[in-house]
Amino acid sequence: MRLLLTSAGIKNASIHDALVELLGKPIAECDALFIPTAMYPFPGGARGAWRAVSGKTASPLAELGWKSMGILELTALPSIDEAAWLPAVRDADALLVWGGDPLFLADWMRRSGLAAVLPTLRSEAVYVGVSAGSIAATSTFVETYEEPPRASSGLLKSEEVVFTSPQGDIDRILVTGQGVGLVDFAVIPHFQHPDHADASTANAEKWAARIPAPTYAIDDDTAISVVDGVTQVVSEGQWKLFQP
Repeated sequence: MRLLLTSAGIKNASIHDALVELLGKPIAECDALFIPTAMYPFPGGARGAWRAVSGKTASPLAELGWKSMGILELTALPSIDEAAWLPAVRDADALLVWGGDPLFLADWMRRSGLAAVLPTLRSEAVYVGVSAGSIAATSTFVETYEEPPRASSGLLKSEEVVFTSPQGDIDRILVTGQGVGLVDFAVIPHFQHPDHADASTANAEKWAARIPAPTYAIDDDTAISVVDGVTQVVSEGQWKLFQP
């Protein structure tokens, strides 16, 4: 399938145009499935999931005018017959994979069976990731946590690190996790965002040094398009590629 990996959704005209190009037809003619699963490990995650699905966040995705929208809740899939959900996945023009905890998300992508299905989907289908939804699509990722992650499956390594910020040093936990391997590079979202001091240029370089793959640090106005293994950066903002 094709991929559009974003930091904060369809934030500008360039990313919007890239999405339409990947879909091969107007958004209004496309059926989408929304995956909010990554939100749940956080306090208030249920409310966050509702805001995302209802299009009430600063990261445009659900509200783009899809022909139809369904919810694919990964934590429910192991308890129901595959025949109840798999046809909807195979028929979807787009899978909209929301942000949150990438370790938890990647774990449930595997446990639900979705990770095994993704490589078999038709080539016209588009995986659209937002933040953790983009991170989880990679093979090996590193994510920052303020507290120990609530998910442990897929956790490969954990270390404490000190990042710098305009307000002083900040303590973070760098967790190396196993993604679902849709791409052979890594992603650091929210690059140079004022509310994400751990993703400043200097801190992103320290972050990327732990990742054994090329790493794209992308801001909220940048996305990465992948078609047939060919990667293209779509940006109206700032981004940086770190090599291992």
